[in-house]
Amino acid sequence: MEADGRRELEATIRSRTEAGDLAGAAEVALRGYGREIYEFLAAMHRIDADAAEVFSMFTERLWRGLGGFGWGSSFRTWAYAVARNASLDFRRAERRRALRIAPLPEGSFLSAIEAEVRTATRSYLQPERRDRFAELRARLPAEDQELLMLRVDRQLAWDELAVVLHGDEGPPLEGEAKKRAAARLRKRFQHLKEKLYEMGRREGLVPDPDKDG
Repeated sequence: MEADGRRELEATIRSRTEAGDLAGAAEVALRGYGREIYEFLAAMHRIDADAAEVFSMFTERLWRGLGGFGWGSSFRTWAYAVARNASLDFRRAERRRALRIAPLPEGSFLSAIEAEVRTATRSYLQPERRDRFAELRARLPAEDQELLMLRVDRQLAWDELAVVLHGDEGPPLEGEAKKRAAARLRKRFQHLKEKLYEMGRREGLVPDPDKDG
């Protein structure tokens, strides 16, 4: 999505939210950002059923949290934070799957949109579309995969990444704390690029400078 389109989408979500049309705001948000959020979750949870469940958790939390969102960041940034927290909670509870999430409010409405987004997105996630670097990236720890995907694939700014990866524990990041977190992420990202490059070199995906000439 181009920058102009994203600005228009953000403005529409905000205007509907502030007008009290939470259902309309949720629908616009899911139709606008649902596909990229689902792709992110599908990359983190490679079992279709798991990705679908986490996306359902995300949808519920987006709906429940929409009225209280304070617009301290872009809606997209907040949505990724909600999605990541849902993913973390799912992973933490993988051995306690007896607990199930409650049905969505107005379930038939949002559930239909959620299913539509998942169905439309799955066709873009077939194995043949994954290159070998994506396979290498999949070997990294989940937190490293998150950073790479959000920075490279989603092109989140460093301050946005700091917010998304901060999690929901403790006070929100602001001011100097956000700047320090962003600086740490820059360093970590550089290390990850070097690590992925070395993995690619060992797999023969990038030239080995020691063998040149």
